[in-house]
Amino acid sequence: MYIKDFEIRWNDIDANRHLANKAYIEFAAHTRMSFLSEQGFDRRLLGKFNVGPVVFYEHIYYFKEVFYGPPVRVSLEVSGLSEDGMFFEFRHNFYDYKGRNFAQCEMMGAWMDLGSRKLIPLPEEMMKFMDKIERPSDFKILTKEDTRRFNKKPVDLG
Repeated sequence: MYIKDFEIRWNDIDANRHLANKAYIEFAAHTRMSFLSEQGFDRRLLGKFNVGPVVFYEHIYYFKEVFYGPPVRVSLEVSGLSEDGMFFEFRHNFYDYKGRNFAQCEMMGAWMDLGSRKLIPLPEEMMKFMDKIERPSDFKILTKEDTRRFNKKPVDLG
């Protein structure tokens, strides 16, 4: 499991004086990109193949309030990946300075070709990085159907 520490900044606090929901999203995204970069899956490699990540959803479950003060820790696990690497799922847990779990985030996304703006399987060189990553006991091989498990569809106005 990968863990990153974060200082809670003044702009991470909302009107209720606790950690704002935007901060959870930002901490999770920063943790993901730090993890991938440290694995060699960095901006250079993404640029070489003209590939970028697309977020389908981020679900956050809040267990306890967190206030301005001591740093927090955010973990990352790769909880799912499709066989071709197109789809991925990450799980983040948020911990206070005593190691108490105060929130969890489940995130699913895919890789997009930045030229065609279409979802693509990961190029083989990039997939090698994903294959090296430790997987939790509940790791799942993802399918396209998993990306639609919540059955949400757009509904246009008028």
